[in-house]
Amino acid sequence: QVQLVESGGGLVQPGGSLRLSCAASGSIFAINAMVWYREAPGAQRELVASITGGGSTYYANAVKGRFTISRVSANNTLYLKMNNLKPEDTAVYYCKLNSGWGQYERDYWGQGTQVTVSS
Repeated sequence: QVQLVESGGGLVQPGGSLRLSCAASGSIFAINAMVWYREAPGAQRELVASITGGGSTYYANAVKGRFTISRVSANNTLYLKMNNLKPEDTAVYYCKLNSGWGQYERDYWGQGTQVTVSS
């Protein structure tokens, strides 16, 4: 069983910064990718940024140049550094871990952490 625990959310003023963390634990094999999603009230969950097991990154256009995704392989911790935050970044942020292959491929999700950008 794999557990993901997010932390680091909170209330921040526009233009501020936050760093989210996602600690993965349990029986983890062959990580394909770790991904940050967010879900704003009344909106669908959207992909924010991802990083593959090989270190390749992807960012949604809305956050490109402001957010940085990174991962510490030694302890399977995923980070999202968010700079120049805007009110439209307000959402619950979730991390997802994709591991395995073929019939053994699995997605694991964290419980989410609230980010609120407001003055």
